Amino acid sequence: MDFFLAFSSLSAAVLAGLLLLATCTWAVLIRSSSSSRYPPVAGTVFHQALNYRRLHDYHTQLSRKHKTFRLLSPLCHHIYTVDPTVVEHILKGNFENYGKGWYNYSNLKDLFGDGIFAVDGDKWRHQRKLASFGFSTKAIKDFSGAVFRSNAAKLAHLIASYANSNEKFEIQGLFMKSTMDSIFRTAFGVELNCLGASDHAGSEFAKAFDASGEIITLRYINVFWKIMRFLNIGSEATLKKKIKVVDDFVYKLIHLRIQQISSTSNDSAKNEDILSKFLEESKKDPQNMSLKYLRDIILNLVLAGKDSTASTLSWFFYLICKNPSVQEKIYREVMEVIEASEDAAFDAFSRNINDESLNNMHYLHAALSETLRLYPVAPIDNKVCFSDDILPGGYNVRKGDIVFYQAYAMGRMEFLWGEDAEIFRPERWLDDDGIFQPQNPYKFSAFQAGPRICVGKEVAYRQMKTFAAVLLRFFKFKLSDEKKVVHYKTSTTLLVDEGLYLEALHR
Repeated sequence: MDFFLAFSSLSAAVLAGLLLLATCTWAVLIRSSSSSRYPPVAGTVFHQALNYRRLHDYHTQLSRKHKTFRLLSPLCHHIYTVDPTVVEHILKGNFENYGKGWYNYSNLKDLFGDGIFAVDGDKWRHQRKLASFGFSTKAIKDFSGAVFRSNAAKLAHLIASYANSNEKFEIQGLFMKSTMDSIFRTAFGVELNCLGASDHAGSEFAKAFDASGEIITLRYINVFWKIMRFLNIGSEATLKKKIKVVDDFVYKLIHLRIQQISSTSNDSAKNEDILSKFLEESKKDPQNMSLKYLRDIILNLVLAGKDSTASTLSWFFYLICKNPSVQEKIYREVMEVIEASEDAAFDAFSRNINDESLNNMHYLHAALSETLRLYPVAPIDNKVCFSDDILPGGYNVRKGDIVFYQAYAMGRMEFLWGEDAEIFRPERWLDDDGIFQPQNPYKFSAFQAGPRICVGKEVAYRQMKTFAAVLLRFFKFKLSDEKKVVHYKTSTTLLVDEGLYLEALHR
């Protein structure tokens, strides 16, 4: 279903909403008469609905005129920035004064509940502590590495069948299935086998989860969504149905995992997945660690583990198809770094990938980072201001105002990346010796920064590098239609709209 078309049916309501701008203008005039200094006005929140399909490019266009600006809103200031000093201020310097707040929680809670991406305070700290421990243990690292290698080889076998028949294929969908298999195996200890198409329920869950994410994104620009939810109409009625599919699947998973853990007794070696750690915690605090809370945790981990890597890998393959010289440089690096015989098959080759070889793939790491610079998983994020503040540069922020930092737009700013900011050039991440050089995380905010920096960042890189290494070792890729213009889908994560169709040739 095209949720944009569903949303477009509200165009009359959106136009009616423009009448509220009189109120906004009045508020601006009143505030401007004081000694406070606010960012320049670049438009209204209603203009975002008119530019929904190209929302992030619309924001980029405005950001080229103003590093920090406002879009008028009936209730509060919506402040947008591409200034790294402002980003650092809200993510680290004055961290306690900025958070998810009421705005994000109300938009996200129907799908993500009290999960780590929707909450602040003790709930956030508790989940982050457990997730950080889970991602950092050697057992989880070893286990996840084996899962990534196995699933990369499975995907290579499937792509080989397309190459053998000279058939085009949609690679984003394959990445979504494969990363879904990976996150459920490593985080929840469950084998879905979405890539093998043997789990219908898992596939239906994935579709419902992705559709829900699209509708949740609409809430950020549709000021009437609460009315629609109350009346159970339009996209909000669809969301309710999709969330039921999601909930049915997740609660079944939780009960299944509880039974599996009980049957393995005290054999902790079999219970090293992250969900097991949360289930152990629930025994200590059953009142707060309810099944609903576990459900929320699972969906937030799915968002972090599935969409982030699948989205980035899809854009990565798009960019290396547009830049075949980069594709060949990565192939040569993979062949130099991984110690495997020339005639090693998919499974044998993947088994030779280890942490040392992944760490030595500097050019591949640079190419993936360059992909994230141009096509970040979360193209825009925001924090709610909890008390009056002054941003670097002197702009005032009032309690309740929302500050958006724009990773997509920041990756295209010449004042940050030079005149070739919109050019895909992995070399910008390498020193003269070809060693990867990290960038300021408040300039390159694809993984957030400060106390809320993504705990799964290194795991994501390991998974993406494993998949890329295996696939590029055995295949050359090209776009099935070089003339087709590729666009993003406006959703919670930056996916390729209508998928990415490729052709593969055996090396």
